[in-house]
Amino acid sequence: MDTAAILALYDDQMRRGAPADSAGARVERVGDVVRQLGAEGAWNCVLWSDLGADSADAAIAAQIRHFASLGQEFEWKLYGHDRPADLGERLRAAGLIPEPEETLMVAPTQELSTAVELPDGLSLRPVTDSDGVELMVRVHEEVFGPGRSLRQHLTAQLPEQPETVVMTVVMAGELPVSSARLELYPGTDFAGLWGGGTLPAWRGRGVYRALVAHRARIAAERGYRYLQVDASDESRPILRRLGFTALSTTTPYVFRP
Repeated sequence: MDTAAILALYDDQMRRGAPADSAGARVERVGDVVRQLGAEGAWNCVLWSDLGADSADAAIAAQIRHFASLGQEFEWKLYGHDRPADLGERLRAAGLIPEPEETLMVAPTQELSTAVELPDGLSLRPVTDSDGVELMVRVHEEVFGPGRSLRQHLTAQLPEQPETVVMTVVMAGELPVSSARLELYPGTDFAGLWGGGTLPAWRGRGVYRALVAHRARIAAERGYRYLQVDASDESRPILRRLGFTALSTTTPYVFRP
């Protein structure tokens, strides 16, 4: 895989030309910055920037003023290959708080296994209504802690933009033990793996691997060339074994007014 070419394609489609991630959101380009403004309570983010050492501080200050005037929290999603090289230090100096670094990983969908192999007694349940969203959020909050309006976002996304998300819960009888979603970005070559989490008692049994295969099959069937994931330290080794390649790192820098 030509990693430099895929990274350039990712930057072009998923950052510089990013689609809005929900019906109520909009993406704006202001100078050398591309940002998303979410609906009320949703995700606000700087998705891409093309800054130099002489323009970075002013651009950061302008975004802080903009979101502060709205009374909104926002995230500056910094990638390891962004410039200037000290952009992270400049964001910290401006008062943004870094969250844990993750690894941007990508794999061609046609090269991934789509064989779903679950342990005996487990089954996949597609999420099609608010009850399914509730099961999914229950797992997510047990694994990762409370999210930023995840329940509200997913409950709205399912009926309003069903072509952009596929959500799945792994059930042990009536107990949800794992969940994950596939975010689809129409008009791009990328589908995203998000929210994959398994309760501690069910880890080490191939559940995470099965959910990757399940989503890879759906992405391939719908014509997406690549699967993308922001991988944590825990998931990165698994994804590498499954065929994913690291392209860069990504660190959320968060501003709270």
